[in-house]
Amino acid sequence: MARVLLLDTNIAAGPLLQALKAEGHEVTLAGANPSDVLARAHPDYVQLDYSDTEATLRLFEAGGFDFLAPGCNDRSYQTCAEIADRRPLPGVDGSAVTRALNNKGAFRSWAQAIGLPVPRTLGPAEVHPGIPVIVKPEESYSGRGASILRSPTVAEVSEAQARACAESRSGACVIEEFVEGQLYSHTAFVDRSGVRWDAVVVEYGSANPLAVDTSHQVDDFPAEALEEMRAAAVRMQAELDLKPGLLHTQLILGPSGIRIIEVTRRCPGDLYSLLIRLSTGLDYARAYVRPFLGEDFGPLSPTGPGALVLRHTVSSPEGAPLGALRFHRPVDIERLAPLALAGDTLAPSPRSRAGLLFLRARDAEDLADLTQAALGRRLYDILPGDAW
Repeated sequence: MARVLLLDTNIAAGPLLQALKAEGHEVTLAGANPSDVLARAHPDYVQLDYSDTEATLRLFEAGGFDFLAPGCNDRSYQTCAEIADRRPLPGVDGSAVTRALNNKGAFRSWAQAIGLPVPRTLGPAEVHPGIPVIVKPEESYSGRGASILRSPTVAEVSEAQARACAESRSGACVIEEFVEGQLYSHTAFVDRSGVRWDAVVVEYGSANPLAVDTSHQVDDFPAEALEEMRAAAVRMQAELDLKPGLLHTQLILGPSGIRIIEVTRRCPGDLYSLLIRLSTGLDYARAYVRPFLGEDFGPLSPTGPGALVLRHTVSSPEGAPLGALRFHRPVDIERLAPLALAGDTLAPSPRSRAGLLFLRARDAEDLADLTQAALGRRLYDILPGDAW
């Protein structure tokens, strides 16, 4: 049995905690918010702002922990990477490699230099009304601060840059060509031998087009595009000498092929690990945490049957008081993870969420119908507390 410090108390890290405990390890959680679900549910919790790398390192060393594991957000992995610069940590890349992947500006420059398929970045002087662009924070998440400008003017670009920079942890933003197509994620476990296992998930935004809230695993992703994505993953691993572990990529598939949008090495949020386990039968969380313990991925084969499952984040385009959900069709709820209380007021997406829904479908047609109902905002209504 090892002592593991896990940097995350959000609900998305629940499967990671479960996987570590199932392996027989003693796990302590660290996070700044004692109201987070795992901070309240797990007895071994330490209130700590792990964005403070020095404080996190002191806790790790003074607590006599054997291993440090990142959770499901960029800051968690960044802190682990900064500590890995100073002392060996299995499964964790150093901060220079982490910045090359996580910082949008740095990643675009590096990816373009080695020929990876990424959107073209633009300077403000290169933008004109004939070129649709997206302006996004250099370091942010969930579409916060991003703007799509279909026919941009100088004033609109300037305003979009100000919004993006205000949301960026680095205070900087990027402007890039807007790529038309369908958003997917390619999630893969990689080592120096190549891609050991992977899956593809199709992703949509119903409440906010720049924030994913509806998704499901797909088996019909075009074979040529999948091979191109696998080749890109192998190239990234080799160029950066990545540690064995997860390589998670968001990409757009359009008429001209794939364009890589974002890459990360930490577990995706919103219980993505649960979606993969329910859909494929693979214990994704277990495969994710094992490299941080100095171990291999373990069996990369299903531990149970897969199912057709839709993951949907309950949220509101404009914001709404939360009383209840009224469904407009029968649904087979596999899981419902509440993220807000009745009586709360939801901010517009992506600022707040009411819960995470995992819905089982009978067959492919039913899954497609569920997806379209979610995208058309026809699956349910959010009722205020006084309207039953």
